[in-house]
This record gives sequence, C-alpha cells and structure tokens, in this order.
Amino acid sequence: MLFSNVFTATALLAAQAAAHGAVTSYEIDGVKYPGYTGFSPASSPKTIQRQWPDYNPTMTITDKKVMCNGGTSADLVAKVAAGGKIKAIWSQWTHEQGPVMVWMYKCAGDHKSCDGSGKKWFKISEEGLAAGSALSSRNWGTAKVLKNLYWDSVVPKSLAPGNYLVRHELLALHQAKTPQFYAECAQIEVTGSGSAQPSGEYLATIPGYASQSDPGVTVDTYSNTVTSYTPPGPKVWSG
Repeated sequence: MLFSNVFTATALLAAQAAAHGAVTSYEIDGVKYPGYTGFSPASSPKTIQRQWPDYNPTMTITDKKVMCNGGTSADLVAKVAAGGKIKAIWSQWTHEQGPVMVWMYKCAGDHKSCDGSGKKWFKISEEGLAAGSALSSRNWGTAKVLKNLYWDSVVPKSLAPGNYLVRHELLALHQAKTPQFYAECAQIEVTGSGSAQPSGEYLATIPGYASQSDPGVTVDTYSNTVTSYTPPGPKVWSG
C-alpha cells in the first residue's frame, strides 16, 4: 500500500510538471535560435534566452521571478530589424484560458548590465479573450499557443535601434482566482533607422505592472456570463 501511495504521488507530481511550459526556441528575422532547457541544464546549448531556474509558474505578480522567470543572463544576442518578426516556440503547453503578452525593454547599455529594472517595459503584442466570448470558453490567446505552439509578433517599425529584452508571457487563468505567470526573456539587438520610443501610458515596471487583485489577473474563468476581459498592464505600443 505504501509503495502504491508513493507511486501515485510521484505520478501526480510528474503530471503537474508536464502541465507547465516555457519558450524553448525562437525564430527571429528567419534565423533559428535554441532556447534554454532549464529542466536539463547540462545539455542546454548557448542561447539568446535568459537562463531560468525551473519549469514552474510564478504564482504572485509581485514576485521578482515574474520578470524573466528568474533568468538573469544569456550568452548570445539575436539581431532583428525594426519591423522584423519574432517567433517564440513552445515544446508543450496545456492551458486554454488566459492572455498572451509580448513585452520589450530598452537596455541602457550592453545586455550584461541590463537588469530590466525601472518603468521601461512596453507591450508590442497581446491577445486575451475574443470579443463576445464567455470567460469559460476556449477563445483565448493561450488556446492559440496550445494549438500552434508558437506566437508571432512584430517589432514596431519605428522603434529606435539598440539593445533590448523581449519577454513572452502566458498568464494561465484555468484555476479560478489562482493565476499562473509563465514568462521568459531573450536578448535582442534592434537595427534600423527608427527613432521612436514609447512613453507615459505605454510603460510599466515588472514586477509592478498590475496588482494581484487586478480584474485581469484574479478572475474566475468558470463564469459563463462574463463576456469581456482586459489583459493587465498598459496598452500595446505599435510605434
């Protein structure tokens, strides 16, 4: 009986771990880059992705780990022209309720000294709940990740060149009022002749872009009557 209980607990933990997910590779301006495999770091290749310590979600929006899943450094930097495409690729994802948000952050210098602090994060892409759909439906941005296992976004064409972080965030809302944050960051260098930078209402700090009680964070997606949803944080900046 003891063996059976241990086996059941182990199987349950494995199933829970398998339900989690992270960006595991990128395609940027047509060039493919491997991601970091934090669950098997010894075999992880050099990557543009900031190296995260585990495969689990962050449970509170004020936790510093919510920024880049705890990742602080990477060996490589990907070049992308302003107006170019960034594709993030997941090897697995299982949750259908929640928004997808893609953020960028302008580094003051090189990536080694770029810590993501201050009110400098801005969104370049997001998708929450499709208009007119119930919260309990499958018409969410994360449902598209589940189906396709990738997310495409475009760097604003007018964005000023320089070193940036790009952050892909999946906010899983499948457990009522128990949000799960999945975020990874990668190092990129934007090229081109743009000169624009977002300001004011488009900028946020991470952590700090919303409160845990924000209606876009702590929601009950089992409601069949609520048909609107606004992702937390600022509006998308398109340049």
